[in-house]
Amino acid sequence: MNTTTPLETRAWEGFLEGPWVDTIDVRDFIQRNFTPFTGGADFLAGPTGKTLRTWRHLEDRYLSVERERRVYDVDTDTPADIDAFDPGYISDDDDVIVGLQTDTPLKRAMMPYGGWRMVEAAIREAGKEPNEKVKEIFTRYRKTHNEAVFDLYTPRIRAARSAHIITGLPDAYGRGRIIGDYRRVALYGVDKLIQDKEAAKHAVHAQGFSEHWARYREEHSEQIKALKKLKVMAQSYGIDISGPAATAQEAVQWTYFGYLGAIKSQDGAAMSIGRLSSFLDIYFERDLAAGTLTEEGAQEIIDALVIKLRIVRFLRTEDYDQIFSGDPYWATWSDAGFMDDGRPQVTKTSFRLLQTLRNLGPAPEPNITVFWDDQLPDGYKEFCAAISIETSSIQYESDKQIRDRWGDDAAIACCVSPMKVGKQMQFFGARVNAAKSLLYAINGGRDEVTGKQVTLPGAFAPVTGDGPLDFDEVWEKYELMLDWVIGTYIEALNIIHWSHDKYAYEAIEMALHDSDIIRTMGCGIAGLSIVADSLSAIRYAQVTPVRDETGLVVDYLTEGEFPRYGNDDDRADDIAATIVHTVMAKIRENHLYRDAIPTQSVLTITSNVVYGKATGNFPDGHRAGTPFSPGANPSNGADTHGMVASMLSVGKLDYHDALDGISLTNTITPSGLGRTKVEQIGNLVGILDAGFIMDDN
Repeated sequence: MNTTTPLETRAWEGFLEGPWVDTIDVRDFIQRNFTPFTGGADFLAGPTGKTLRTWRHLEDRYLSVERERRVYDVDTDTPADIDAFDPGYISDDDDVIVGLQTDTPLKRAMMPYGGWRMVEAAIREAGKEPNEKVKEIFTRYRKTHNEAVFDLYTPRIRAARSAHIITGLPDAYGRGRIIGDYRRVALYGVDKLIQDKEAAKHAVHAQGFSEHWARYREEHSEQIKALKKLKVMAQSYGIDISGPAATAQEAVQWTYFGYLGAIKSQDGAAMSIGRLSSFLDIYFERDLAAGTLTEEGAQEIIDALVIKLRIVRFLRTEDYDQIFSGDPYWATWSDAGFMDDGRPQVTKTSFRLLQTLRNLGPAPEPNITVFWDDQLPDGYKEFCAAISIETSSIQYESDKQIRDRWGDDAAIACCVSPMKVGKQMQFFGARVNAAKSLLYAINGGRDEVTGKQVTLPGAFAPVTGDGPLDFDEVWEKYELMLDWVIGTYIEALNIIHWSHDKYAYEAIEMALHDSDIIRTMGCGIAGLSIVADSLSAIRYAQVTPVRDETGLVVDYLTEGEFPRYGNDDDRADDIAATIVHTVMAKIRENHLYRDAIPTQSVLTITSNVVYGKATGNFPDGHRAGTPFSPGANPSNGADTHGMVASMLSVGKLDYHDALDGISLTNTITPSGLGRTKVEQIGNLVGILDAGFIMDDN
């Protein structure tokens, strides 16, 4: 039975109907209505005068000042929330897509529900003083996520955290890795989303009181409140989002308001925006066909949205910035790939998104992630390659791997973590230092840098004697140490996410999910290549430990040749794959909060520097205090057989052991791809095709 309202009928005019009309199902709407585009980039428009004036004003008035200060400004009086701030604008020209996190561009809001200590430190580092009344509230009257975490932390967690064998835990800031389906705001309007959540809340009947029943109802109540706040925030800009969007401009605006609600209320480690192009393109195509929009206008709308995404800011400490090698927020926008029925999800708006890198210039945010497949339309592949060569601002991931496991409406949270949009969320877990764990195994739980006994005395026997290390003995001790490290890690993650749900719940993001969702626990490891190479050295060369006066192994004398991971040599590559498999198997042995599905990433795109600083010397020659290689990359300088060989080595890691993603970062200079632009584009497309075909195998 058709239950559409007159408002919905007008907003949905011209759209093919389906189950999406009666139930919240954005994917069904996209599948029935989007138009694949197989042409080239000739139709694209450059920036309008309004776009250039807005961007120039932003650069001259705000961005240049921020670069000098590090932080442009901080609001110290107002705890952040969806509707906490008056409306703000970049300039008089800022009227295409409106909405700022606070009332001024780049002014950062404090989010004390996650923890006061980090907020106060960040405020002082920005040269300002905290509001004493707000401080009193969040240290005396209102318990925070961070306070709860440290109330629950066990001595072994504190010891592992202090020793940096586990680093970057989200115990003082928002966990992130939750992608609200912001498209729902545009397609359905907030009132229908509220009705859906009300129905879900009351549909669960308790057989007597239970903690699950109470939490389910409470969380849904918080989601409903958040949706109501979202309407209030939008209304402050003079916009009513109670009903569905009726134009392309409204579809983008409504969608952005959903995302804006999230970044106004949470400072997650990754606040990705999801997969928007196919959805938004449906509205653009309808308006273009009706003559109510031009291509210049369409590009101006996308440019305006991307400007907003480029100026997302969170209040962070300098220590946080060191962990992540900067001030990232990963507003990742996933694009392209294929539908399950074989149609490419490349639209004209996919091109418009990439065009922003020309119209506005290169930028790290939003992190544009293309789901690559060698069967994507040639025109799109060539445009991706051209923009990559010009800007170095596109990330590529395997569409087949993601689609086979997570479906054709998946998106990336952060860098490489895929999930079904609106149907899945992740408990983000930072990562363990798998490399340092090897040194702990050799030293019986003593830290190779400080000499402290981090594990309980006598719990782990160190390697003894002055002779060469025996591979089987070291591997056995490494496995035992991993049991302790991973058990400690999972214990910490369970505590963190229990506390986060209780004291810093992401109400608006979860309001834009189904009521019953998939939860994963996103674990990860750092230092894979160093462990693989060090174990390879122990197995294939002769490694003699060097001890200090206390008997602590602080260095290694390695004699002879040994294979290194990253050169398509099965001897080393199999060790790396075994490490990833072993760690994942041990993660699965632990109980996870809310029965989450365990996943693992081989990531560390940024935090590899921090991990290296806290770690000692290795048998493979890696020196104390120096950065790890990023993600699943071979050790710095160890890959001597070229990029294809390193891709083949990484391809041997089993994706089922690392469903949270595997990262390989390669650097290519344009001149290395060919003499002419045409050659460079063709060769880059060829490399991407070859790499992801190998990945499929």
